[in-house]
Amino acid sequence: MSKVGQAERVTQNRVIKLFQDQLGYAYLGEWSDRASNSNLEEGLLTRYLTGRGYSSAQISATLYQLRLAANDTKQSLYGRNKAVYSLLRYGVDVKVEAGKPTEKVHLIDWHNPQKNDFAVAEEVTLKGGLERRPDIVLYVNGIALGILELKNSRVSIGDGIRQNLSNQKPEFNEWFFSTIQFVFAGNDSEGLQYGSIGTEEKFFLKWKEDEADNAGYKLDKYLEKMCAKDRLIELLHDFVLFDGGVKKLPRVHQYFGIKAAQEHIRQRKGGIIWHTQGSGKSIVMVLLAKWILENNPNARVAIITDRDELDKQIERVFTDAGEPIKRTSSGRNLMGQLAQPTPRLLCSLVHKFGRQGVDDFDAFIKELESQPSKTVGELYVFVDECHRTQSGKLHRAMKAMMPNAIFVGFTGTPLLKKDKQTSMEIFGGYIHTYKFSEAVEDEVVLDLIYEARDIDQRLGSEDKIDQWFEAKTKGLNDWQRDELKKKWGTMQSVLSSRSRMDRVVSDVIFDFSVKPRLSSERGNAILVASSIFEACKYFALFQKTPFKGKCALITSYNPNAQDVTKEETGANTETDKQAIYSIYTELLKDVDAKPGMTKTETYEEWAKALFSKEPANMKLLIVVDKLLTGFDAPPCTYLYIDKSMQDHGLFQAICRTNRLDGDDKDFGYIVDYKDLFKKVENAIAVYSSDDLDDTDGGSDPNVLLQDRLKKGRERLDVALEALALLCEPVEPPKGELEHIHYFCGNTEVPEDLQEREPQRSALYKATASLIRAYGNIADELEGAGYSAADIVRIKGQVEQYVNVREIIKKASGETLDLKAYEADMRHLIDTYIEADEPRKISPFDNMSLVELIVKTGIADAIASQLGGLKGNKDAIAETIENNVRSKIIKEHLNDPAYYEKISVLLDEIIADRKAKAIEYEEYLKRIADIARKAEAGQPDDTSENLDTPGKRALFNNLENNEALALQIDAKVKDVRPHGWRGVQAKERVIQAALFEILGDEAQVDKVFSILKANQEY
Repeated sequence: MSKVGQAERVTQNRVIKLFQDQLGYAYLGEWSDRASNSNLEEGLLTRYLTGRGYSSAQISATLYQLRLAANDTKQSLYGRNKAVYSLLRYGVDVKVEAGKPTEKVHLIDWHNPQKNDFAVAEEVTLKGGLERRPDIVLYVNGIALGILELKNSRVSIGDGIRQNLSNQKPEFNEWFFSTIQFVFAGNDSEGLQYGSIGTEEKFFLKWKEDEADNAGYKLDKYLEKMCAKDRLIELLHDFVLFDGGVKKLPRVHQYFGIKAAQEHIRQRKGGIIWHTQGSGKSIVMVLLAKWILENNPNARVAIITDRDELDKQIERVFTDAGEPIKRTSSGRNLMGQLAQPTPRLLCSLVHKFGRQGVDDFDAFIKELESQPSKTVGELYVFVDECHRTQSGKLHRAMKAMMPNAIFVGFTGTPLLKKDKQTSMEIFGGYIHTYKFSEAVEDEVVLDLIYEARDIDQRLGSEDKIDQWFEAKTKGLNDWQRDELKKKWGTMQSVLSSRSRMDRVVSDVIFDFSVKPRLSSERGNAILVASSIFEACKYFALFQKTPFKGKCALITSYNPNAQDVTKEETGANTETDKQAIYSIYTELLKDVDAKPGMTKTETYEEWAKALFSKEPANMKLLIVVDKLLTGFDAPPCTYLYIDKSMQDHGLFQAICRTNRLDGDDKDFGYIVDYKDLFKKVENAIAVYSSDDLDDTDGGSDPNVLLQDRLKKGRERLDVALEALALLCEPVEPPKGELEHIHYFCGNTEVPEDLQEREPQRSALYKATASLIRAYGNIADELEGAGYSAADIVRIKGQVEQYVNVREIIKKASGETLDLKAYEADMRHLIDTYIEADEPRKISPFDNMSLVELIVKTGIADAIASQLGGLKGNKDAIAETIENNVRSKIIKEHLNDPAYYEKISVLLDEIIADRKAKAIEYEEYLKRIADIARKAEAGQPDDTSENLDTPGKRALFNNLENNEALALQIDAKVKDVRPHGWRGVQAKERVIQAALFEILGDEAQVDKVFSILKANQEY
């Protein structure tokens, strides 16, 4: 009998046995026919509490309070679950006799996990609503704390998740989940996922640990990891968070990050937790602070941030988690609070440590160090975004004020060597790291797609420019002409011209018309301008488009009449400052300032809230520096960059788009108008080299910016294949009637429609995915590598599946609102105008940037020449050329005769910019070509027999001896013991086999190191 595709029952039997044999749980039985199934098995709980020495009166009072909390119909499920968790976590206060003190009855022994009673029951029939039967329920001391739905390996794990979610509905068995802390779903093919009560399907999590262990089913592996008695008790005690109506469990990186931090704290060591943008650093802060305060009665925790929004968020999260926190108004106020025993938990903004008017900062620091502030207790200071301001003067001030404190830094980006000295002085090395590439792989954040766009420019009317210049420069001396020349003769003046900005505005609006995520109004975008003046100009331009009322301006500017008192020229024209002032004045005229806020602050709060919650009503934010760090808005899908950026600033900015936000948000998109790829490349190269401080386990941030066309083609091919498989069972000749019969049955028989509902649901979902995948690259199918015949075929298939879906929807009487995507499809197919689109110059066909930059070694090459440019003739030549070019332009500008024809200067600047764009495009093509060759890892004429990386590695290191390489490959695969790496006895088996063939110890060592490094063996 085949063991492939076995029944769910086989999996369930194996899992029950695992809980008994490997984890030591008691087996309560098969409870399908048991009448009194409950989330509080009072007999089991009474037995446990009696064994702990509690009296019958105490136990009776405890059971009453527990039942009251679990069954309080006035509360939501979240409220009941939170109340039950509080009793589990902190114990039940009981008073059995008047006049006697209240006593605590502890339902779980948190300090000695093995002294609790762990048990499982299966097929637990739940009554009290529509009857359901969870596969497995986990009980601790008779209290149901975990529930597990299993599916066979051919059924999606999502079915198990959705079954758990429907079970939590009032009409089913919501009552049972008031005690449940962990909701599991699993199968043998996909493994295990976990969440808690109310966790949406898309937010269910996967554990990841000991990835090299591939011995058995992942389902068994991670049940054994998460449900081990010690681990389960620890997760329940230290890693459950109730946050503003949402119950949260830790992601695996948060768990191990906090575990590593706990070890540092025990040793009274500080350090840095680097968890990439969007991975939940604030939750790590909350859970770590709670642990410190609970485990050290003398501890005080002060959380220092540089953003008012985060300061408020931290206060809210801690308050909701039951931890009172004090927000301080200044550095002096914070120090005054720390000089008293309470409060134990405080937060403050970092800039409140600044002292205005300090001329000699070093003397100020020495003064602080000679008279440090008095603090009560053992002080732990958490510093958010520790790579920024806090590594500078303000941070030194904090360190001087609190010399005995343990500092823990949190950052979303790695530290470079230029940050290393101050950071090491204050924090120490890394405590734990979680790289961008890991977060993408774990689906914690989205991958990023990068696209460079070039906008060509030309002079419209040279004669009029010349006439204007001649009229304006009459009577000016050379110095005055030179000042005017400086105003004209900069690249930025050309790049910020009205015509160019018009093109950018048109480009953004065009994307909102044709890009599925934007045109459906589910997503929105941020445009980064180079200056406040440019941001204001952009805003004014967008006000003349359909974006009026749906676009906001957020900069550091706050209008003040003094800004323009000396700006008036009397020429009936506006200076830059006047333009900014007038635009802001008009913008804020109808804004009523909220208490304690300026008009500008009130307007910005309104715009940010609308952007985050109603993307259809706030499509675009125009910014300069604000919101590019720490601003989390899940709808934000596109970032348009029209500003030179680099290093931390660039990386943090592009991560504004990587937050998860539903199935239709597949990636964050970066559109670059400033040729920033070299900056991205250099930043990644630095992060990947030893310029990254890797103390205590730091590592490089492999930023993944996948090429749009490569990923787009993959998604389209997968979507088409999925639909073909879905429709394969339809009877020939596969016409409308046959499709209706397959997906609907007899449409007049409700049972037929109900029975075939899963097929229809899959059809609708798959068709929506196809429309999105096709819409993303419909106008670039040829560039994605499809032939003309393929394009015709694909268009026909898309139309056919859309038609099938419409027919099935109508036949079944069902509706599914996909109008936004369908309108977008029509727009892309019928009205796309290529001539209006700026030129795309990203040539990375079939290469992601992590392959392009990190895997190929280009990163190391770039890092080695940073600063010195040693050993790279092209880099040196480019530097010389740039210097010569600058000198030529400078000589031109110093020649007074040049002013007779100012248009020549403008032409040269524009021509130079165009030449650079072409040079940049060629550069991208060259580097992509080099990377493809390097990533291939083999010449074009490699033997077909060397068909794996391992065989090729052996061939390359055995003097191209193919026969020997194949012999060793076969031998090692034949004799290798399971799990041989790191086990000396098992490694010797392989070494002995190698010696039989090679007969030379040095050769054996060399080949063995290759085998050990290659996961193929």
